[in-house]
Amino acid sequence: MRPYTTDAVPTPRSRALIATVLPFTPSSAGVWIISTPARSQGRSAGSTSAGVQNAAAAPSAVAAFRGIEAGRFITVRREVRRRAGPGTAERVVAELAAIAEALTAIVQDLPEAAFEAPGGEGTWNVAEAIGHAADSRAGLSMAGALAASGRFPADAAPVVQGIPGARGLGREALAHRIAVSQRVVERAGRSIAGHEEDPCPLDHPQVGRLRCGEWLLFAGVHDLMHLEQLHGIAGMFGRSGTRGDAR
Repeated sequence: MRPYTTDAVPTPRSRALIATVLPFTPSSAGVWIISTPARSQGRSAGSTSAGVQNAAAAPSAVAAFRGIEAGRFITVRREVRRRAGPGTAERVVAELAAIAEALTAIVQDLPEAAFEAPGGEGTWNVAEAIGHAADSRAGLSMAGALAASGRFPADAAPVVQGIPGARGLGREALAHRIAVSQRVVERAGRSIAGHEEDPCPLDHPQVGRLRCGEWLLFAGVHDLMHLEQLHGIAGMFGRSGTRGDAR
């Protein structure tokens, strides 16, 4: 079996399977997207909330994210394994919902000029980074759901890393993408529940292979990498990224 990834260009057969889970096309190129985990410049080991104002709302994702902050990716894998066992899917979906709210809060509070500013990941702008995060959380959770339900495409293409979201999307379009991604996460979580420890063929050169429930949780860890970047960008524009800030 060729490795399936969330960066794969779907074949006609796998597109039919994808359509049962994912209600939108992740990008105009037809690719499913996850980025290479990378440490942000200037990240400190103390910034463990990664822009989530109440880290208690996503304790498992934040705990795993601490390993990335410290530059210990093996710790991330161990923490994801420890926190994504049997019976965890519903709780992890709730954590992803809290992170989606934090992403949406930043989208709502950033000034329009910020969406064309550097997005903290290579040459991407803010809009591309947010769109990428939305596509990734949907793709990763969907991969686990397809494997959990025995519908994982046998002919999936190899991974293509670091594909940005669509350029030029505005506030409303980005908020919509995040909302749709969360609906995909919730649907995937229902398929993964009871199958958290089932193997998943998703194979990423940086992350390797994880189990179905572990990919669901790792979607939240990936979210936090980008949320931290966006939180810092919001601070540069004089906003914390929370809804309570005065304009």
